[in-house]
Amino acid sequence: MSIGDVCNREVVFTRKHESVLSAAALMREHHVGSLVVVDEQGGKRIPVGIITDRDVAVGVVALGLDADLTRVDDAMGPEIVCAREDTGVAECVALMRQKGLRRLPVVDASGALIGLVAADDLLELLGEEISGLAAIVARERTREQVRRRAAP
Repeated sequence: MSIGDVCNREVVFTRKHESVLSAAALMREHHVGSLVVVDEQGGKRIPVGIITDRDVAVGVVALGLDADLTRVDDAMGPEIVCAREDTGVAECVALMRQKGLRRLPVVDASGALIGLVAADDLLELLGEEISGLAAIVARERTREQVRRRAAP
């Protein structure tokens, strides 16, 4: 299964020249804890960063900076790591673990933003898969007990 199959395709984004105040307002409006920061290139949204509610709280508010005068690119993390949509789920988990990331923008072959995957999304997906495997084990036990009762 590829990450493009499971990522959230409704991504809330902002641009790096916007104010942190406007980014925080977008997070509140859309009930999200992060925004993908994009640049427009040839009509495509290319991820250049992520700003999180923690970036706002710790990097702006706690320092006493004016959120209306501070730009998103001054508060966002220094590195952007993306996954291509054809990357496997296990590879994405490994990448997120290696880089210490909870969120990963998903891009198409041209580098354009198509989605976002969060650790929470992957936990839910993997939990469902594990639950399905547990159901198989339980079903097999039941089937075996029925066969034993029917055997002479």
